[in-house]
Amino acid sequence: MKRTKINALVIGMIAATSALFGACSPKASEPVQETSKFITVDSTNIVRNGKPYYYIGTNFWSAPILGSTGQGGDRARLQKELDALKAMGVENLRILAGADAGSANANSVQPYLQPRPGELNDTLLVGLDYTLAELEKRGMTAVIYLTNSWDWSGGFGFYLRECGYGDSPNASGEGYNDYVKYSADFVRDERAMEMYFNHVRAIVSRKNTITGRDYKDEPAIMSWQICNEPRPFSKDNKQIFASWISKTAKLIKSIDSNHLVSTGSEGLYGCEVDQQMCEFVHGDPNIDYLTVHIWPLNWGWAKREAPDSGIENACKRTGEYIDIHIEMSKNIRKPMVIEEFGFCRRDNKYTLDADVETRDKLYAYVFGHVKRSAESNGVIAGCNFWGWGGAGRPAGEVWKAGDDFLCDPPHEPQGWYSVFDCDSTTIAIIKEYTKELNK
Repeated sequence: MKRTKINALVIGMIAATSALFGACSPKASEPVQETSKFITVDSTNIVRNGKPYYYIGTNFWSAPILGSTGQGGDRARLQKELDALKAMGVENLRILAGADAGSANANSVQPYLQPRPGELNDTLLVGLDYTLAELEKRGMTAVIYLTNSWDWSGGFGFYLRECGYGDSPNASGEGYNDYVKYSADFVRDERAMEMYFNHVRAIVSRKNTITGRDYKDEPAIMSWQICNEPRPFSKDNKQIFASWISKTAKLIKSIDSNHLVSTGSEGLYGCEVDQQMCEFVHGDPNIDYLTVHIWPLNWGWAKREAPDSGIENACKRTGEYIDIHIEMSKNIRKPMVIEEFGFCRRDNKYTLDADVETRDKLYAYVFGHVKRSAESNGVIAGCNFWGWGGAGRPAGEVWKAGDDFLCDPPHEPQGWYSVFDCDSTTIAIIKEYTKELNK
């Protein structure tokens, strides 16, 4: 999820083409075998069970924590949430493999999967095993991101701190620019890179203790994701950033050739607002589809102090951002997924008594794009709304260890973007569109 507000994108004023990347002519995806038990790609289609796959999914990053038997674990709740999502027609979950030890300057996810480099919490790993097993029982799948560019789950800052850079600055508010400067060193530091690659190897090559299968053979995995919202964090980093993405994708495919690999990028915003760079990164032969994140409120397309009055502009700008990425997907001949988008409750309130009329409008707008894409065999394969809070309830605006896990990470106000099981109008819209797609 987007960590903090950035300047609004001026649609049409895309950064000038850089000679750095040259002409981008990625290879088209290989034709798929209809008998594959895994989700695959065939040109601009994601394919499941031999047919183009169009879906509405959600973000539910805390699922593996709930699946553990240690701190934060609640398997009864996880089962309840999966059953509720399945009943809504939501079958794809975007989840975090696990959090790294966070910065002393940030309110980060706890418990940690990786408290120190290469030292992994077995209880949380079993939680990931359990989640995959429960997803398989329900015919559901997961996109698993392996790290984070933001400090709410350690991410880039974890690796840099372990390389002697100190704790990452808090990325909120006035600290954002300091965080950007700090995080730009991640792709430049060879030690940080090797620590990260070792973590990727450990997770992707794991054997599930519940199913007895290697992760590469798990049908519940749709895609491995390199990072949540990876960014160069500097225009000077474009080339080395693209190299990191390419090396990681190749590494994952060398361990697991059965599953898709994706970047986790916001799209244009994740690539220094450089369309050619975005196409180049996603055109890599080991990247299977283009990803897009959309945050109208965070990006200034609606004012935080009066978000409801800005919903029409938010939808308009969302449509323009989607159109740019449709063009890119066609250029690189790959499908795209709008894997993050969200909007606040009425008057930017965080409590459940505030209605969700404006959020429902944005959801219906994005869902409509997926529906029309399915009807025309288009490049938009699916979307994952942000996100599912389900039976969780905010204990306060600031998350503390022991509170319910919502979809709002610890750095965000609790209840801000979460969809709860009592949000009947939003759930009705989700059901309406999943029913249409399932036709």
